[in-house]
Amino acid sequence: MVTLRPSLSRKMVGFGALALGPLGLLLPVMPGLPFLALGVWVLRDQYVWAHRGVDMIRRRWPQAIPAIEEREQRALAWFARKTAPLRRVFRRG
Repeated sequence: MVTLRPSLSRKMVGFGALALGPLGLLLPVMPGLPFLALGVWVLRDQYVWAHRGVDMIRRRWPQAIPAIEEREQRALAWFARKTAPLRRVFRRG
């Protein structure tokens, strides 16, 4: 059973990466596959089809998933640290 956790910001980032993916496949200056993979990874908790896509990746490259999840946690922690002052300003007002 897939637990969906809707988040507007994750949807915006995910669909933005999915939009850049095909452009990257056509343009020689931008990689397309990493953007497609990033879009599916970000949307895995938003949509069932994206969760199935991550399951295919998990079956094909099981050794890569823990490293990807660890990097995701580090990126989220970094983002939270960098945006904490801005969030404090808006909480006061």
